[in-house]
Amino acid sequence: MRRTGFLVILAFVLALPVHAGGQQFTAETLDAMVKVRAEVPADARTAASLGPLREGSGVIIDSNGLILTIGYLILEASHVQVTDSGGRTVPARILGYDHATGFGLLRATSAVGGSRPLPLGLSESLARGAEVVILSYAGNGPTGQGAYVVSRREFAGYWEYLLDRAIFTAPHSAAFGGAALIDRSGSLLGIGSLQVPEAIPGQPVPGNMFVPIDLLKPILSDLARKGRSGTRSRPWLGAQMEEAGGHVVIRRVSRGGPAARSGLEPGDLIAGVGGVAVKGLADVYRKVWALGAPGVDVPLNILKGVRVEEVRVVSGDRYDFLRLNPSQ
Repeated sequence: MRRTGFLVILAFVLALPVHAGGQQFTAETLDAMVKVRAEVPADARTAASLGPLREGSGVIIDSNGLILTIGYLILEASHVQVTDSGGRTVPARILGYDHATGFGLLRATSAVGGSRPLPLGLSESLARGAEVVILSYAGNGPTGQGAYVVSRREFAGYWEYLLDRAIFTAPHSAAFGGAALIDRSGSLLGIGSLQVPEAIPGQPVPGNMFVPIDLLKPILSDLARKGRSGTRSRPWLGAQMEEAGGHVVIRRVSRGGPAARSGLEPGDLIAGVGGVAVKGLADVYRKVWALGAPGVDVPLNILKGVRVEEVRVVSGDRYDFLRLNPSQ
């Protein structure tokens, strides 16, 4: 049955036209999309990995120029500007960034877009097989591409990031960063984060991963007013990790971060947390985060050759590590 279901979805994906298929949306819907261009200082923590110049998309979600995008586009940026569907380019102010979800929030300094911001939809009920449209600002203006939801599943990112029910779509869109995932009514269901090689688990079907819009609703007010979510920050290790050969392996440590200060190095294998074996990357994160707030000691069991050693990492707060206000 699982194989049959996969073949049905794959047949849908392969038959889908490149530009929005039978999906219908108005010019007003496209007018809600903007191009986001961010300049990041060369000495910013993320400049080497994400680049000093970043471009992607954003979506207008209120009538006063509030723009939702994916956070890595604007992380540590010193200058941001947005370009609307009419070609107008205006500066934008960074309002907030939420590491737990990946959302970033901007406010345009003057009027952009049309008269209709995109309303927030309901992503929780979005199921596999649902027809959706990916809107992005590509080339000279906004464009739409038809797609299908091919999976709803857990996603663990190497940058200490975890979503319980990420949205995976196919076929893939090359303009995924900050793209808007919408339904037939034009309601916003998610924000584009990544291009992935296996949108369907275990199958070589390239697609995209979207952050569900329902994750924005509880934090939107705090993000707009305070710059970050009101929920407690999680303890941060400052280590990029991946699953390889059934193990969780450290691939990189942030210079000056908690893991580096504790002597952890690329190639170290994490066998457990507090003496309890781990079952994968997501399990490492959940066990670390369950220990408390930033500053808590994290006892990592590290495999060194044939021996397991305990390395205690004094965790930090990722927000303190980043230059979220480069003007200061």
